[in-house]
Amino acid sequence: METSKLTGKRIKEYLFQGKRFDGRNLEEFRKITIEKNVSKKAEGSARVKIGNTDVIVGVKLDVSEPYPDSPNKGNLMVTTELLPLSSDRFESGPPRFPAIELGRLIDRGIRESKFIELEKLCIKEGEKVWSVFIDIYPLNNDGNLIDAAGIGAIIALKTARFPKYDEETGRVVYGEFTDKKIPLSKDIPLIITTHKAGESIIVDPTLEEEDVTDVRVTIGGSVNGLIFSLQKGNSKELTIEEMSKILDFSEKARKKVFSEIERYLN
Repeated sequence: METSKLTGKRIKEYLFQGKRFDGRNLEEFRKITIEKNVSKKAEGSARVKIGNTDVIVGVKLDVSEPYPDSPNKGNLMVTTELLPLSSDRFESGPPRFPAIELGRLIDRGIRESKFIELEKLCIKEGEKVWSVFIDIYPLNNDGNLIDAAGIGAIIALKTARFPKYDEETGRVVYGEFTDKKIPLSKDIPLIITTHKAGESIIVDPTLEEEDVTDVRVTIGGSVNGLIFSLQKGNSKELTIEEMSKILDFSEKARKKVFSEIERYLN
């Protein structure tokens, strides 16, 4: 069910006072819980919980032809399946806009940061490259799926190992893993989504808080302050002062989140 207008009004009133229903401050994330290697079939995987939001991300590797405009680079594809079991708002069938948008936000953050060194995934220029597939599966949606999926994608990539590849036959031997890791850069792109609800700026909203959000800004950046990607969602406008505050909130939240997940990135 959608959040009622009365509840939405109360949420905005609380936020204006610097309060939230769950006791957090406006700049605070819920508890983050991470489990690595949750799938035996995927080359890399992670399960991320932010509060009651629960997401599994898997990484698969395959050999295929490169894209025509990048014959010497590996391929990257990010897809999302919004499972009905995770929310009564999701339906079975072809991907709808929220699923497509979520996949593209994660794709953009990873791709624009050059986190995956795609040039090193080339087997034979113009003919064969490694393709990286990142699949996102929410198990429970209680708000902020974007950031949970972003964290899951980074950790799944970090844990991924190449499957055995037979160069003579050109066949990937799934189930037989090598010690080779995906070539990744040192700049880790953490995706943080900041929301404006009424007059308040917040991070990591619950589902009820998301329902009363007027503007959403998703920023992919590093803990060193670099910004790789930025996308605004929803139709309301932002002032220059509000955008400045969003950038500040995002940077502070990114540093706090990184300190919590850093041990899982090693």
